[in-house]
Amino acid sequence: VLATRNPAAYSEQLAGWIEYGASPRASIGLDRSARAHAWLAGRDYVSPEDVQSMAFDVLRHRLILNYEAEAEGVTPDRFIAELVSLVPVP
Repeated sequence: VLATRNPAAYSEQLAGWIEYGASPRASIGLDRSARAHAWLAGRDYVSPEDVQSMAFDVLRHRLILNYEAEAEGVTPDRFIAELVSLVPVP
């Protein structure tokens, strides 16, 4: 979520696509949905894969891409996919 507000730390291209990143409330939504995803998978812990798989559903409607990104045909899903691939997994 923090990377959506500061994408320049990961890629200049991503920084050129976004107008507004996700709010801190998106962190809460991502946490809760990743926990639910792990629970539905039968685990009592959250893995990085849980967070990555839920990132699309949680962040898709919380990002506002700029006009240049829309003109290039960049979708929120593409933005999130590239961001997830660049953010290191702990």
